[in-house]
Formats: sequence, structure tokens, C-alpha cells
Amino acid sequence: MPYNKISGKRILVTGGAGFIGSNICFSLLQQENKVVCLDNFATGKPENIRELMFNPNFKLIVGDIRNLEDCKKAVDGVDYVLHEAALGSVPRSINDPIVTNQVNINGFLNMLVAARDAKVRRFVYAASSSTYGDSTEMPKVEEHIGKPLSPYAITKYVNELYANDFYELYGLETIGLRYFNVYGPKQDPDGAYAAVIPLFIKLLIAHQSPRINGDGTNSRDFTYIENVIQMNHLALLSEKQEALGQTFNTAVGERNNLNALVKYLKTLLCEYDLDIANVSVEYGPFRKGDIPHSLASIEKARRLLNYEPTHNLQQGLKESMKWYWANLKRMEEILAL
Repeated sequence: MPYNKISGKRILVTGGAGFIGSNICFSLLQQENKVVCLDNFATGKPENIRELMFNPNFKLIVGDIRNLEDCKKAVDGVDYVLHEAALGSVPRSINDPIVTNQVNINGFLNMLVAARDAKVRRFVYAASSSTYGDSTEMPKVEEHIGKPLSPYAITKYVNELYANDFYELYGLETIGLRYFNVYGPKQDPDGAYAAVIPLFIKLLIAHQSPRINGDGTNSRDFTYIENVIQMNHLALLSEKQEALGQTFNTAVGERNNLNALVKYLKTLLCEYDLDIANVSVEYGPFRKGDIPHSLASIEKARRLLNYEPTHNLQQGLKESMKWYWANLKRMEEILAL
């Protein structure tokens, strides 16, 4: 059954020019909401929201969550906040923990304060599966976490602590969504911290060998963007008191290892280029800060938010491959000129 979607509201999406944020903005506008996007374009891209700029219900504020005044300006008159802005990537946080802390903790606190003071009805934020750290429990259950393994993981856990305090102390309704390896259209394949799925697709299209950190047995609960959009809508709509001040796994409840992922990617891409079947895979050392295995329990989200994922890995990759191929192939052709 299709899930209920929010409509007729004014909603702020921080980081709205990013991969996840821009997809959320688009979905909210489709449901006849007014959307405010706050982004400083540190990692977000203007092309992600270019088509939205002509929509009279879309407003872009170029600003930084590290600046409290920018946050106050963005929340003015909004009903809800979807806080997607963050400096992602475990390796980036290891290389630059100070800036990661400034954006992910100081910026997060600024947004909470601004939302509280503006009397925003609800604050839904992007949490992270990295919070589970060295916990070996499978599947991952929200109430049982381990020791964080990176500065990024620490910042995302601190976000949860602050959000819970703002709910308990000030009555600001908060809900955190622990994202598990999100992928889909508009995800950036470039840069030192590119996510594994778009990076591997880019390399395969170019007939270059993807490099796996480790032996390929590390596994992830890869989560298609439509499942994430659904969770954000449901978190805004939930009328269950016990859902407030809580965090929820945002995932599929299935895991695939990296060897299987490459196999799926090659099979789908061979529909466009049969030579991709002959591209080999390289293996390197395990990466610091990586969690070996990640599998989410989604029972809490089912029970309190009525969540039901619509796409597993194979379905999500098939849905998004047309976008990946068209955009990445075009970039390859432009660079070859």
C-alpha cells in the first residue's frame, strides 16, 4: 500500500542541494508543499536543484548552519524542519575532525536552537548507522549501540543526544533517522569521499577496475533513496507520542556484501555495454573506521511509523541505473573531448 505523504505545509530542508536533500525537496514539492532549502554548497550541487528554481513554491537560502543567523532566517515561518545538512564520510572525518565537528555538532545545535525559538512543530534529522560503531549485534537494534569508530560517528551520536535533550527540556518534537548506506539518482561519483555505488558505476562505465577495501565480504544494508523519502514523510506525519525523541533505523532489513554488489552492478550495466562483464575487480586493505557488517532491524520503524521499504538492493539499482548511465556516460564523453 502507498504510504501517506505530507502536503500543504511549509518545510525547511537543510542541505537541500545535496543528494538526499534534493530528492526530498522534489518529493515535497510534488505533494504541494512549500519548501525552503538552506545550503552553502560545500558538498551540495546547484545542478541538483536547478529544475526546482522555477517552482514558485521553492525558495533557496544560501547560508551555513554554522551561522546561527542563517539558521534563524531559514526557519522563519516554517512548520517543519528536515535536517539533512552535514559533512559526511568517515574518511573525511578522520582527515579533518575539527571541521566535521564544527558542521555536524555546532551546526546541528544552531539548528535545534533556531527551531526551538521559532516554535517549529517538528524537527526530523539525518542520523547515521555509523553510530553502532563496534557493536557486533546483528541485526542492529536502535537501543543497542557500540563504541563509535570515527569522528563522524561521534558527531552523529552527539546529534541524537542533543535532539533527545531538546525534546525532554524544551518540548521540541524530534525524530532521528539512522540512514544505512543510501544510494540513488543525484549521488556524486566524484571526489575523494565518493560513496561506493556511484563510484563503482563510474569506474565500470569507463572500463576501469573498482577497488574494494578488504576481501569483499564486508556487508551493508544498502538503502534506496525512495525508502529514505518515505521515512522522512512518515516521521513528519506520525501522531504516536512514543515515536517522539526517538531514533529509527532507515534501511531495508537486508544486507549484501561488496562482492555481490559488484556482481549486480555489472549485470545491470551489461544491458548497456557487454564489455563491462570483462572488467576486473581490485582488492586492497581494509579501511580504518569502517564497520565490517551492517544490517538493520526495521521493526521499530514498522511499529511506530508504519514504515515498509519499497525497494531492496536489486530493485533500487534497477530503478536508478538509467539515471546513472545517462549522467555518468555523458560526463565521460565530455571529459574525452
